[in-house]
Amino acid sequence: MTLVDNAVYVDGRRSADPVSLEETYEVLRARHGMAWIGLYRPSLAEIHSLASEFNLHPLVVEDAVKAHQRAKLERYDNVLFTVLRPARHLDESEQVEFGELHVFTGLDFVVTIRHAESPDLHLVRARLEGSRSCSGAVQKRCSTRSSTRLWTNTPPVVAGLENDIDEIED
Repeated sequence: MTLVDNAVYVDGRRSADPVSLEETYEVLRARHGMAWIGLYRPSLAEIHSLASEFNLHPLVVEDAVKAHQRAKLERYDNVLFTVLRPARHLDESEQVEFGELHVFTGLDFVVTIRHAESPDLHLVRARLEGSRSCSGAVQKRCSTRSSTRLWTNTPPVVAGLENDIDEIED
């Protein structure tokens, strides 16, 4: 199983940590929340399970199976499909490595599929779970608007490149 982190959120708060896709679907239907399913290099069977449960368009499924997509944002019915190419700076080799992240955003779900080691979405999830943006009166909105979960973080890459440039200039 390539399940990295999996949760169902209700009223903006993490309310369940299912251990399988099937359990996630059941909890999501029972609690009427929002699921965030994080996968790392999932199998074809796992992608087809997601496609069946969330009515994903066949073209999106095909793109999710194939890594090496260009960065893009496409809408298929009520699902937003985003391909991000996050970068991370490798200090030892002073190079920038580009990852690949596919994000499916629906009315009550976010599915993230990593095809590379970066980015570490655990940190993103922790920030959002502890964020004021999902507290108080806004919690209901965060729980029903899964598009608020889309997040990017580039400052470490910029800082690494700035450091490399400073070293070259010196």
